[in-house]
Amino acid sequence: MILTWDPAADRDFWLTAEYFPEILELDLPRFPSPASIGEGLGRFRTIPVPVPHDCLDGFLGAFWRRPEAYLDHVVRDSISGFAQLDPEVVRRGVARLADDLRSGGWEARHGGLRQRESLDVGYRLIVAEQS
Repeated sequence: MILTWDPAADRDFWLTAEYFPEILELDLPRFPSPASIGEGLGRFRTIPVPVPHDCLDGFLGAFWRRPEAYLDHVVRDSISGFAQLDPEVVRRGVARLADDLRSGGWEARHGGLRQRESLDVGYRLIVAEQS
């Protein structure tokens, strides 16, 4: 089994789509597709790994239902995607997110996520199958 992330499946995640597309720009060339990874395994299957709304791990997609968490520098400092961005890019994205949270813009576009128990933001489990 291999746990990976498929950026192609994550293009609609609000954080990277609206506030930090630069993270996707960094990650797209680095992450091979699940199909590419599976080629070396023979027969395989790919299983989406939805992230629960109360996920405690600090990876990029962990706070999809808690956007306020991304305003906290301690949270961002533990996420490699933010660490690799120019600080000015991070500042601008955080300012846009903070403004949208204050104005209700984020809630208007994404508030329905607060009712969901989990979300697929591109994490995948690749399982080799015995022949």
